[in-house]
Amino acid sequence: MRKLSEYVEMAATEYLQETGKSELDAHWIAEFFQDNGVQDDYPRQDLIAFCALVQKALTIKLERIRKQTRLQLDKAIRPISKPH
Repeated sequence: MRKLSEYVEMAATEYLQETGKSELDAHWIAEFFQDNGVQDDYPRQDLIAFCALVQKALTIKLERIRKQTRLQLDKAIRPISKPH
């Protein structure tokens, strides 16, 4: 049995890869919840609470991607200093 946090990370990663969107789709997460065994492994887990956890993980992942992108862009646009 996987940890709930593993399901959350897996859902956030899959959703981001499949859609590229920042807002979680209710139908998508409900399908993931049922089809990937979350419901079986955690029968008392509320779908709405699970959705909130995945949305939070998704937001964190997207913020990291944005920061990495900004750093890479900053490096790319810095003027190249010439050796003296």
